[in-house]
Amino acid sequence: MGTAAMLSAAGIGAGDEVIVPAFGNVEVAEAVKAAGAMPVFADIDPVTYCLSAASVEAAVTFRTAALIVVHRFGRSADIPGLREVGRRHELLILEQGESETPYDEVARRRAHAAYLNGRLRGVHTPDGGGEHTYQQYIVRVPGNGRPDRDAFARALRSRGVECRVPVKTPVHRMPGFRRDIRLPETELASDETLALPVDASLTKREMHRVVSACNALGGLLQPAF
Repeated sequence: MGTAAMLSAAGIGAGDEVIVPAFGNVEVAEAVKAAGAMPVFADIDPVTYCLSAASVEAAVTFRTAALIVVHRFGRSADIPGLREVGRRHELLILEQGESETPYDEVARRRAHAAYLNGRLRGVHTPDGGGEHTYQQYIVRVPGNGRPDRDAFARALRSRGVECRVPVKTPVHRMPGFRRDIRLPETELASDETLALPVDASLTKREMHRVVSACNALGGLLQPAF
């Protein structure tokens, strides 16, 4: 059953609000609209890139009926904290995860992530946490936001390293969902984040190329801390 159908089955529709992340795919907000409800955007935790319980709490109104939690990049959201918010306000909580990955593939990704964590300079490496499966390996490019990140990405590609911007535009800045609100962590993450290769199939030589290319550019930016 899709998200819109689950909301409708729970009696959520016109006049109701559903809290969703703005950092990620627009499909979540579209599903809320398809159910007849209003998507309300909350900010993210800057470590997990998932909804912040404090931001969700601040977004709750008397119309709020549900909360959609999206686990991001292989890192889980703060489910205990979000469930506590949901319990206090009697909210339906729906979770969206990522596809299951075989254990040996996860182990290989974690090994690649550990290799990158120990060698990359000039970018902020992810705080893995014990359960991170590294569906994507997300770094932050420090500097002045998007111009620096985009220039960094172009330079990496010119050196043969595939990389991509995980969220180009947060949903609350998209046509049809535009809101006059500030979500500072969401907006900063959209400007700074970059996904580097961490696929299980990568060879040690390819991983070394990623490190060499990134570190050759690191001197152009602020040092990692």
